[in-house]
Amino acid sequence: MLKHLFLFAALLCMGLDLRAQDPQLSQFYAAPLYLNPAFAGSALATRATLNYRNQWPALNANYVTTIASVDTYIDKINSGLGFMVMNDAQFSNLRTLDVGLQYSYQARLSEEVRLRAGIQASYVNRSVNYYDLVFNYDVTSPGNVTPIYNDPVVDAGPRINYLDFSGGLLAYSDRFWGGISVHHLNRPDQSFSSNPERLPMKISLQGGFKIPLMGWELGNGLGADMGRERSLSPAILYKKQGKFDQLDVGLYMTYDPLTLGIWYRGIPIKQYDRGLNNHDALVFLVGYRQDNFSIGYSYDATISTLSMASGGAHELSISYTLEALFDPKPFPRKRKKELACPKF
Repeated sequence: MLKHLFLFAALLCMGLDLRAQDPQLSQFYAAPLYLNPAFAGSALATRATLNYRNQWPALNANYVTTIASVDTYIDKINSGLGFMVMNDAQFSNLRTLDVGLQYSYQARLSEEVRLRAGIQASYVNRSVNYYDLVFNYDVTSPGNVTPIYNDPVVDAGPRINYLDFSGGLLAYSDRFWGGISVHHLNRPDQSFSSNPERLPMKISLQGGFKIPLMGWELGNGLGADMGRERSLSPAILYKKQGKFDQLDVGLYMTYDPLTLGIWYRGIPIKQYDRGLNNHDALVFLVGYRQDNFSIGYSYDATISTLSMASGGAHELSISYTLEALFDPKPFPRKRKKELACPKF
């Protein structure tokens, strides 16, 4: 355990994180504003979401990410507005607070296809707390540890602030969606030292399509089942940041009001140094949607060499949709061509 703390401290001094610079979420479409700023206003109404993720809870070195967001759609100018706050805690020592504003514009390419373009500007605060860290010179003998930072009143670490800009595109119809987003366009300096450490751009590709099952549109004539959604939705997400990349491939099955999903995270044909395979996790999801309210839970079962001893990852998402604030007489929702992607 001590060698892990030594390594962590050394990397902090160089201004680096121990994982890819951005947190990962399993329920991608339950945090649409985090995934791509072009999703701002994509519900064609006012939407509030909350996401909580606890990764590797069985270890002292876990990651906890919380995201709260609200977005709305302005029909008169075909635009969406979004506001997002993200708090990411790594090892309880390195914290990132990201407050972002988003704007998107929707254009009609054809009767069936829409194109959305979005931009994001964020104010980011990063801080590191050396108070709980143990360095090699703190260990005077086995079992005798005296941390150098032992006064909780004293500021135990530096803080930095910077602006961060992102953008994205999204094309969709009522059966498919596909998009690209690029975060950290300006490559802000996130180093705590005098040596610059530019945050690499993160490029994400996302897409999928919805396969309606029998009775998806017409129901079976039994009253309450009319219009109940029955569908399969294969989906994919690829992310690359610096030397790191990640592929997620999954399938959602919806039988309204329930949604079940399974994902594989990893790149099986890629190997790291020393022959390590790029397998990360199998992700299992269950969601429930009733009227304007939805809630989802997912669990990441670790299949890498870290094993299930890490505790995997638990993620909870909650969303509530209202009518559009700036559209006093909204058109019927079905005429506005909602995105086909799952709500979880």
